[in-house]
Amino acid sequence: MDILPAFELESRLGLLDKLLADMIAGEFRRTTYQPWEVVVLLDIQSCDTGEANRKELLKRYQKAAHRWFDRGGRTLLLLSDYMARRHRHTPINGGYAPDNAPLDEEPDELS
Repeated sequence: MDILPAFELESRLGLLDKLLADMIAGEFRRTTYQPWEVVVLLDIQSCDTGEANRKELLKRYQKAAHRWFDRGGRTLLLLSDYMARRHRHTPINGGYAPDNAPLDEEPDELS
């Protein structure tokens, strides 16, 4: 996604809130979308979220997108980026993975 001025990103966050509210409610009230909204929708569709926890995950993603902006992010946080960051910070053998840990596990000699 493109780096955006803060005022435009803030506006998009408001529109993202409406888009996610429609998804959580399961009803879309619009038939036309801006190109960046299509990117967000396709990104959400491409993530394997599972139907059981999809609504809760979208709510957490929405909060994370706002935190991302509040902390100085100048792009719109995508669900795939959120899930990758979340995966990186899950406990590994009682500790947390470092920020530079690879997202995909590399095969070791035992695999």
